[in-house]
Amino acid sequence: MGNNSIQVNLCSTGKEKPESDQLQFGRVFTDHMFIMDYSQPEGWHDARIVPYQPLTIDPSSMVFHYGQTVFEGLKAYLSPEGDAQLFRPEKNLERLNRSNDRLCIPPIDEDFALEAIKRLVALEKEWIPDSEGTSLYIRPFIISTEPYLGVAPSQQYKFIVILSPVGAYYKEGINPVKIAVENNFVRTVTGGTGEAKTGGNYAASLKAQELVANSGYAQVLWLDGIERKYIEEVGSMNVFFKINGEVVTPALNGSILEGVTRNSVIQLLKHWNIPIIERKVSMEEVYQAYKDGLLEEAFGAGTAAVISPIGQLTWKLEHLFINNGKTGEIAKKLYDTLTEIQYGKQEDPFGWIEKVKEISNSTI
Repeated sequence: MGNNSIQVNLCSTGKEKPESDQLQFGRVFTDHMFIMDYSQPEGWHDARIVPYQPLTIDPSSMVFHYGQTVFEGLKAYLSPEGDAQLFRPEKNLERLNRSNDRLCIPPIDEDFALEAIKRLVALEKEWIPDSEGTSLYIRPFIISTEPYLGVAPSQQYKFIVILSPVGAYYKEGINPVKIAVENNFVRTVTGGTGEAKTGGNYAASLKAQELVANSGYAQVLWLDGIERKYIEEVGSMNVFFKINGEVVTPALNGSILEGVTRNSVIQLLKHWNIPIIERKVSMEEVYQAYKDGLLEEAFGAGTAAVISPIGQLTWKLEHLFINNGKTGEIAKKLYDTLTEIQYGKQEDPFGWIEKVKEISNSTI
């Protein structure tokens, strides 16, 4: 599939764009979306950009009953020169295909999917907000649409991309958050779907988050689902700890999602010659490091917040106040560096930025 195989149907009148300072996360959507269908034996076909609109699918579509669905999340940023650019989008599409494999969804052509995303972003460039810290959130997802109630992989799917202008995650600068260690519920287990980005993982996480939110906590720290001993993720982010001058993060084990921001953090730390180790990390080890005065920083890493410092951890009724509840030096440096590369304000030595070419009406 190439450039010309995406049909474009433009909307007649565009929606009113929200003010940059009024943006919430994922509430407003742009004028257009991308759709592509899959059926057997035809494969993926009928790629098109159409006006943003409701979907019409059968009530017996398998996605409603067996949860066969995957998604991704990435952003488009506006550089100081006014260019639209993406941050490591190929990594998101690689992960989408890994999720597809785990959920028995047919793979997509990653190069073509990236071209489709670029064309959609180029078409909707005026929707990319230009205020500090704002961006255009990109949500590619695949749903199973075969009308069938048998428990088996679907033979029909839709691959859809929608866009949403989003505000700055931190309204008043990067702020540490309070986190509760979760001892009862588990997000997923090794051998399950934890390393795939699929809706069921997020549905499973809601109850624990709802309970701690009532006590003033931003998120939960997930422990492994077998021994309830080893740290996995924080909320929907990967997690890092700086212990006695060394940064450690849980090794990928089949239940931890491999984040694009996680990968980028590890590369940056190596680039700065800061010791970074991927291994099993127990909550007991983190607690002991805190008692010994060696727990220097803790932070989450993910697309929405980029870096989210942890100022307090609560475990077994004990409160661990990390770095006096302030943002640590490494967390701040990572946040500043990643966001400046994403927005084109700093040199990109890793080749992470993918520019989106302008399109004119003649090329639509």
